[in-house]
Amino acid sequence: MSERAGSRVELTIPVDVGAPAEAVWRMVTDWEGQGEWMLGTRVEVMSAGDGRELGARLRAVTGAGPVAFADTMEIVEWTVPAQGGPRRCVVRHTGKVVRGDGVFEVVELAPGRARFVWSELLDLPFGPAGRFGWVLVRPAFRAGVAHSLRRMARLCESRYGTGA
Repeated sequence: MSERAGSRVELTIPVDVGAPAEAVWRMVTDWEGQGEWMLGTRVEVMSAGDGRELGARLRAVTGAGPVAFADTMEIVEWTVPAQGGPRRCVVRHTGKVVRGDGVFEVVELAPGRARFVWSELLDLPFGPAGRFGWVLVRPAFRAGVAHSLRRMARLCESRYGTGA
């Protein structure tokens, strides 16, 4: 693990959504529904319930056929304030390929308008080779996530939007 410690990278992508914060939160934490908007990814809840709680375990499969990989995760932080304030979920990536933390945060901007922020704090494998690989992969990864978040925003607005 010491090799990974110096190879952490961060990627943060926000998207504003014309829908209430609670609706955005429900959509982004509907793990099994993420396949509707997340490019090339299917998610399943591996623990009891719907996965919306501390300690829940998730498994995402990204890609297709021989280029697919599994990303196992555990929810290590789950914050839903009673009144206002950001809703926040932190997952710990525990798989062989993806390691690190993913952060989902929904902040109310105004009634009927919210911002969703997706952050990945990834531990790159393979030392210098991993860092070099990240430089090559990062633009496509960022573009794919940004595209997916715009799809999520449009879908959420069509279902729950207030026209604000």
